[in-house]
Amino acid sequence: MTSRSLRLAASAALAAGAATASCDPPQEFLSLGTAGTGGIYYPLGGAMAARMSLNDPLRQYTAEVSGGSVENVNRLRARQTDLAFATGNTVFEAATGGQDYPEAVEDLRILAPLYPNMTHILVSRGSTATSVSDLAGARVSVGAAGSGTEQMSRQILEAYGFSYDDVRPQFLTFNESATALKDGAIDAAIISVGYPAAAVLEATTTGGARLLAMEPDRIQFLRERYPYFITGEIPGGIYPGADEPLETAAIMNWVVGMADLPEQVVDGVLRLLTDDREVLAQVHEMVDQIDIARLREAPIRLHPITQNWVDLNLEQQ
Repeated sequence: MTSRSLRLAASAALAAGAATASCDPPQEFLSLGTAGTGGIYYPLGGAMAARMSLNDPLRQYTAEVSGGSVENVNRLRARQTDLAFATGNTVFEAATGGQDYPEAVEDLRILAPLYPNMTHILVSRGSTATSVSDLAGARVSVGAAGSGTEQMSRQILEAYGFSYDDVRPQFLTFNESATALKDGAIDAAIISVGYPAAAVLEATTTGGARLLAMEPDRIQFLRERYPYFITGEIPGGIYPGADEPLETAAIMNWVVGMADLPEQVVDGVLRLLTDDREVLAQVHEMVDQIDIARLREAPIRLHPITQNWVDLNLEQQ
């Protein structure tokens, strides 16, 4: 072959390669808002993002550390993240323009359910408190600013006739709360999280903290006033010093996004949580508590793809 022919062949090969490459759609990068590293959101979100990236050749998903539910919803509204985890109270208040949301996030939608969060109420070593009602004037960690726990803590205190004016609120993350309990820097902490939670284990195992149950009438007060509360139970033996089951208030966690989130993304979330769950269970046993049927009890509107999924799968059961 002549040198001219070789040049023509090389040019043709390069052109063909460029044409092929130009037909490949560029990979899209999507973020998943979680929370701090001391709870379940972050490791679960990391596992979901990794698996969804494998399942979706067109997109790369990344789990991001955040301040929690409230920050996540605000970032969704600002289009700074694509999908997120959030507690039921934050989801409801955001969609209806309630607490912390003077303007409703009208396009917020539920994509899928996660597990229920149990209200863990911890008091420090040596505390004589037997109820939240004994915490007047105490230094109480109410969760990180911008978190669903902090939002919920106001309502827990309200159920006992308290506001932030009646305690000394400390806006700490789960890990910070555990350390502060061990060091005696706070008297109590309210942590809304699934069990077993690393921060609660640390506080009770090495810090000598003690868990308190909630009285049934206080739980009922919350259920009547706020539609996203449910009655929950922390099983006995999960944490040191809590050998018997503890009744408490609980709130569902949800995967949320905006109404225009691509259907392939939403479908990927649903398929992961129904058909591929064993991969996530290796990260945390709370995955076993995910019940897709809870979509029937969603506190706000479902994403159109999720609604179609419910119509096809759940309504026939």
